[in-house]
Amino acid sequence: MTGYKVANGNGTTNGTNGSTNGNKSAEYIAQENPTMCSRDCCSGPGGSRKGNTCTDKKGAKAGSLNTEKIIPTPQSLLYPYEVIEEIADFITKGSGMRPKIGIICGSGLGSLADIIQDPKIFEYEKIPNFPVSTVEGHAGRLVVGTLEGATVMAMQGRFHFYEGYPLAKCSMPVRVMKLCGVEYLFATNAAGGINPRFAVGDIMLMHDHVNMLGFAGNSPLQGPNDPRFGPRFPALVNSYNKDLINKAIEIGKAMGIESNIHVGVYSCLGGPNYETIAELKALRMMGVDAVGMSTVHEVITARHCDMKVFAFSLITNKCATEYSDKKDEEANHDEVMAVAKNRQKACCELVARLIREIHSASA
Repeated sequence: MTGYKVANGNGTTNGTNGSTNGNKSAEYIAQENPTMCSRDCCSGPGGSRKGNTCTDKKGAKAGSLNTEKIIPTPQSLLYPYEVIEEIADFITKGSGMRPKIGIICGSGLGSLADIIQDPKIFEYEKIPNFPVSTVEGHAGRLVVGTLEGATVMAMQGRFHFYEGYPLAKCSMPVRVMKLCGVEYLFATNAAGGINPRFAVGDIMLMHDHVNMLGFAGNSPLQGPNDPRFGPRFPALVNSYNKDLINKAIEIGKAMGIESNIHVGVYSCLGGPNYETIAELKALRMMGVDAVGMSTVHEVITARHCDMKVFAFSLITNKCATEYSDKKDEEANHDEVMAVAKNRQKACCELVARLIREIHSASA
């Protein structure tokens, strides 16, 4: 794990626009075991895990020529390639498999992993450098095995920005999947329905998203880019695979749930609080159909490393877009979990049939 320093003084960077004295080019100097600069750094691999411990390393007074200012480690370097590779090797060697399809199970949808055959189960806390999930409905296990003939790996529990994790850590497992051999990412989530046509229990196939966290300048790709993962500026115009969406619609018809399947736009907010009426109205004006607290940064990371993406939202509550004094119109996590439990069978069958289609096409 590396941190970065910007030194003030003769011939060194000024820490703002990268200009230098003495006509020397600006540079960030990587250091081994740096004094940590933020909670995100300290909680990463190699970090102190003791919170914000940053100090002036040499004890120099602010403004002196020898002062070294420690600035936050960019998100993209919280989990460098070598650390991701170590995690992936641990999983592939421990399971004896190289999965082709990765699944991220949303709130209450952990049963997607329960239908995997011949499972090899890894508790998050026992995987090197892996975070742990802290949210009810997220078991905190990685399951590798076979489903409909295909080798898959599934996360029973994801990581959220509101848990205190930076986005790079929230989406880090996607890169682990990539280095394990995964080509397809299936991301599921529980979401609130903003579109008035949506009913509780419906499934919305995601064909686009609005990245609200990105509007605020937050991205899992912030910082220096490692081309071994993907390009500096990935395009997201076709993030959600159209062929997989169309196949899912056909499968829904065959299952007899055609009227419960929609195609729409998802947006991720930071959470953990649910949205205000004004926020929901604003999102609807932007064309958003469903809102949650996950998935978007995972999709960005997956597309960055050229994975094909299929994602859907289970609508677990209808978002209130008019002011009311009725308490039963307020969203709550218990409702989310109850709806997810009731619709597990349909969600599992949809995913299993789509995986069968992918496996048959590649056989």
